[in-house]
Amino acid sequence: MTCYLDLSALQSVPAANLNRDDLGSPKQVRYGNATRIRVSSQSWKRAIRLGVEQDLGEKAARTRLVPTKVQDALQSAGWPADLAAFAGSQVAASAGKKGIGTESAGHTSVLLFLPEAAIDELAAVCNEHRDALEAAQGKKKPGKVLPPDRIEAILKRRTASISLLGRMLAELPDTNVDAAAQVAHAFTTHAAEPQRDYFTAVDDWLGEAETGSGHLDTAEFSAGVFYRYATVNVADLVTNLNGDAKTARTVLASFAEHFLLSLPQAKKNSTAPHTVPDLAYLAVREHRPLSLAAAFETPVTSEPDGGFSQPSRKALADYAANINRLTGDRNRRFHGHTVIDRNEKYASLGTACDSFDQLIDAAVEAALPTTEDQK
Repeated sequence: MTCYLDLSALQSVPAANLNRDDLGSPKQVRYGNATRIRVSSQSWKRAIRLGVEQDLGEKAARTRLVPTKVQDALQSAGWPADLAAFAGSQVAASAGKKGIGTESAGHTSVLLFLPEAAIDELAAVCNEHRDALEAAQGKKKPGKVLPPDRIEAILKRRTASISLLGRMLAELPDTNVDAAAQVAHAFTTHAAEPQRDYFTAVDDWLGEAETGSGHLDTAEFSAGVFYRYATVNVADLVTNLNGDAKTARTVLASFAEHFLLSLPQAKKNSTAPHTVPDLAYLAVREHRPLSLAAAFETPVTSEPDGGFSQPSRKALADYAANINRLTGDRNRRFHGHTVIDRNEKYASLGTACDSFDQLIDAAVEAALPTTEDQK
């Protein structure tokens, strides 16, 4: 039976610029007739993916540099530079029915998403067909020199993160993987706007009589309490992992941990905004995923003595109580939460857990019971 692991978090982030637009300003969204600060799903998803890959020890790369990486691998093995470059271009040209387009710098025209180990495998195919590559080098229309089925089979390989986050490539539709995870844009629970920072840098070697700065500029940053949400289709994850429920549990737990603990790395050296959520809520649902973002359609207002964190937690709990009344409990296997202040009681958010670890373990067990792969 299909079920979904829903993950919600409230996280207070101090002065930072986690995700910039084309002008360098923190991204924004207008919601509930109020401007909010936003962090795109792609930005946070990348931070999560890198954490999951680190946990599992199998890295993937989203890149346009496959031909040049193959070229580098072949040159390191002693191939002449021009032949290695031709072989790299043939990796793209020989893929699929029409090949993958390349640009003048040798990059593919589209991003590929593949295991890092695939570069060595592609280089090995080139080694096997070196004679054919040497014969075809210099021809105006060399065609497909490498075996398309071998190249496509390598490009179709998956890691757990590809199985989790999906892959789409129009040029090679057989390599497509429907994502099991969906990640929402994070946004502040309250009205918030970017703020400008005028800064200078001192030139340490200026003479004593010289004044002024070596550099001056302005930057933008923001601060606020963010609502974050993601969901994983557990059945799709197991399917993408070829029915391996044990691995699916590991991937699901890793995804949940890095959803809660990861942070986009933009401007980290100048802001160091390394906070964690002060409330996490996980639910396992059988009918459909359910975001609680609408709890903040009406912007949260601060307490009399300031602060948006506690009012945001209360708004989430109040909204969840109403959602529970509307949807009932029949299609929810589990829900629970953990909160920064143990004195805060939120019955509408299910089982109270002491830590993120306890919450994740309980949710993963509900989504994929340890006996399920033995049935």
